Amino acid sequence: MDGDTRSRDRRPPAGGPAPAAGPEDLPAIGRAMLPVVRELLSGVPASCTWLLPVLDEQGRTADFTIAAVGTHSHDVAGRDGDQRLGQRLGVLYPGMVGGPLWDLYHQVYTDGRPRQLPDFQYHADGEGVIATSLFDLSVHRVCGGLLVWWQRLDEQERRREQTELLGNLGWGETDLLTGKVSWSPGMYRIFERDPALGPLSAAEQSAHIVADDQPLRETAWQMLDSGLVSDLTIRVQVGGQVKHLRLLADTARDATGKPVKLYGVVQDVTAREASRTDVERLQEELRIRELTTVAEQRLTGQLQQIIQPLPDAPFALADLEVWVEYLPAEDRARVGGDWYHALALPDGRIMLAIGDVVGHGLPAATAMAHLRYSLVGWTAVEAADPGRLLSHLNQLCLRLGTTGTAAIAVYQPADRTLRWARAGHPLPLLHHAGRTEPLTRVDGLLLGALATAEYPETVCRLHPGDLLLFYTDGLIERRAQHTGDTLREVAAAVTAAAVHPDGRPLDHLRALLGDASPFDDTCLVAVQVRP
Repeated sequence: MDGDTRSRDRRPPAGGPAPAAGPEDLPAIGRAMLPVVRELLSGVPASCTWLLPVLDEQGRTADFTIAAVGTHSHDVAGRDGDQRLGQRLGVLYPGMVGGPLWDLYHQVYTDGRPRQLPDFQYHADGEGVIATSLFDLSVHRVCGGLLVWWQRLDEQERRREQTELLGNLGWGETDLLTGKVSWSPGMYRIFERDPALGPLSAAEQSAHIVADDQPLRETAWQMLDSGLVSDLTIRVQVGGQVKHLRLLADTARDATGKPVKLYGVVQDVTAREASRTDVERLQEELRIRELTTVAEQRLTGQLQQIIQPLPDAPFALADLEVWVEYLPAEDRARVGGDWYHALALPDGRIMLAIGDVVGHGLPAATAMAHLRYSLVGWTAVEAADPGRLLSHLNQLCLRLGTTGTAAIAVYQPADRTLRWARAGHPLPLLHHAGRTEPLTRVDGLLLGALATAEYPETVCRLHPGDLLLFYTDGLIERRAQHTGDTLREVAAAVTAAAVHPDGRPLDHLRALLGDASPFDDTCLVAVQVRP
């Protein structure tokens, strides 16, 4: 399908990609209405075009020409309105000729009856053009031509499915008058149901709720009857296991206030609830046994593993090889709130993050959990910009009454650029062309220090073979040494690992960086750019 363009009184472009229909080829009524329709459509913010028939020598409709367009700018091949205006459909879109849409245009023009073509698949063979696109179309005979309206569905569907998959989400809709239920693909995944079977009915969904949580269903209805949005977490039995589902529900009402439709968004929060249960169990164990400081460290270490389990070996993210290490303090009573993230974003970029919450023990580990989980949530619903993410973390630290440091970087594999920002965190070290040096300094205030703090970003380019190290301050802070001296030792260790003859620097970093600080935990995230 072709998209629309913002234009007033446009003329067909000279030397365009396809032969244009001349005025003598168009019906008289179309030529008369052409200026009016162009003026009208140039102010319509929708995907629409007005087509005029091109007649052959016998007066039969041989083709259609694009005579006027709306205000959306490009078609599936990226052509704007100037490139399409006045051009013939059969030349611009040869794959359409003789197909269902082509036949629909001729039918509507012949008998004047409006028609729709839902879920129409347009197939394109050109290089650089999406092979198959999905549209809903509506065609009307207007002013001697055809007014075509359409909505592109495939790109919206892709975005929705990616969002659902990333957030363990699904949505459902129930018509309270007919009982008809509609589900998104995410709902079928959550309920482990074959889409060919269709959605569960309202009664079947209710039967899946764990008996102890059935009263919550009535609570939800009472909230909806009161005109409120229901936001509850319930347990359901699915495939032999119990899942925790957060349900956000709302109703649409008719003019009398009677509910006619029920809308719901469901998120599978089983993993979060399981982690929360483990946290509560560990905290209760601490209170009951009045554990010693050493025992508290052991439990906090378990909590850290629940929140951020460490990979056993280096792993790949796009063209990066990533290695993560956590070095506990020699003083086992001082387990801290160090955390990390290394994950692929929905758009193919890679996020690398590291941070350190001020304090030790369970309070620091709990605050660390808040920051880490929140960071994942934000990247699921908005663009992952380092500075903006740090601003979110800053506001969260203010609400939690804690402070901390962090550095967040987003790597673009396409051009190997690294956009990053920091909040009071040590500068990452980069080994490039035989030298290891800190990245160019960019300032950013400690998290939780000031509500109006800003976190500027900077960009650098990485190259094949580069080695980048993010670390928390436990790596360089020693009471008996100056930090500058320790940093030089660390840089030397990174260089030694990077130039090792076997070409596997990540395998050697653990030994070269030595033992943990006796006074603080240390978290390390190292990445090597693969050729």
